[in-house]
Amino acid sequence: MKKQGSYRVLLVHNYYQIPGGEDTVVSNEKRLLEEHGHVAFFYMRSNQEIHRFSLVRKLLFPFETMFSRKTYRDVKRLIKEERIDLVHVHNTLSMISPSVYYAAFKCKVPVIQTVHNFRLLCPGAVFVKKDIICEDCVKKGLLCALKGRCYRNSLPQTLVSALILKIHRVMGTYRKIYYICLTEFNKKKLLQLNNCGKQLIEADHIFIKPNFVRAERECVPISRRKNQFLYVGRLDALKGIQVLLEAWKGIDDSRLLICGTGPRRAWADDFLKQNNINNVQLLGQLSHEQVMGLLQESRALLMPTQWYEGQPMVILESYSVGTPVIGSRLGNVQDMIEEGITGCTFSHDKPEELHRLLQNLPDFEEGVIRRHFEEHYASEENYQRLMWIYHQAIEDVRNGKSSHHH
Repeated sequence: MKKQGSYRVLLVHNYYQIPGGEDTVVSNEKRLLEEHGHVAFFYMRSNQEIHRFSLVRKLLFPFETMFSRKTYRDVKRLIKEERIDLVHVHNTLSMISPSVYYAAFKCKVPVIQTVHNFRLLCPGAVFVKKDIICEDCVKKGLLCALKGRCYRNSLPQTLVSALILKIHRVMGTYRKIYYICLTEFNKKKLLQLNNCGKQLIEADHIFIKPNFVRAERECVPISRRKNQFLYVGRLDALKGIQVLLEAWKGIDDSRLLICGTGPRRAWADDFLKQNNINNVQLLGQLSHEQVMGLLQESRALLMPTQWYEGQPMVILESYSVGTPVIGSRLGNVQDMIEEGITGCTFSHDKPEELHRLLQNLPDFEEGVIRRHFEEHYASEENYQRLMWIYHQAIEDVRNGKSSHHH
């Protein structure tokens, strides 16, 4: 093994049109590597590029999303010029494309892909159809996505997304990659690729390493906190804003602060007026600092999500200040809550169950929650885990164990 502190890593990320949590994760990881003396290069493209395309290029674009010659050339050149040890990919849609993998294979350098969503199994990436959890593409094949226009409600875009998956499954691309899943739940889902008796992915290429955040604030004792609960997120059906407000009816002795905005904002306003609820504040979009301040002084963070989620950073942030999370018994949110210790769960579609929970919360200890954070989501622990994964992948490829050589 090279002495630790001397890997040369190429981080690869395709920015969406709208910034999101993945962008934060990538920059956090780059900073973490550099702080520990590694050399981190960055290859990035953005879906904003599409706005500058000529008409002809727009027509040819679906082919480029399957294999971009520009990415292939750029990445191969970077690997050679900068003597890269390992390529760590976060997102390839749409400009970068899976051609980044082939550039690395060609140069005999391992590729690690962090799995931020369910795109390898679901063309829409979220396992949701018409606001309801759906896994038809896993059970019955990718054609289901076309019927549902599952990617951005667009038939052409869904077709391209499904074709990318189909082509690269057939080519065996996904077997040659190493994966970082953020949770045990994500790993189980990813392994469903092998359900149909085909070996589309290598089980021993899948590692679990959560995201991390830095604990920059102290824990306020729960006994000294304000009698308030916090919701942070988009105001839409999938995030469970309706379930939350329905559950809040009849709770008079606490306040509920809602941070965020979204398509259900007007609905939320109306609901509060109609039901004569005066202890809920819709605060709109707040800065990260403001949200952290509210998390520090609240009794719990509420996550009534109606879908599997990726790995919500706000749960990590909540734990970092010793604040418990009350969340849906579903997907990754359930996976991240230790019942009675770091929070509680309820059936995602039963507001009455959430209502009862809010009335009878167990006594949480901020110190226990903070320790849980340090063991699972703090940067130092995360760095050690990342190095172990890098080492495994580099050794595998070096010793010819990896299916790069199959």
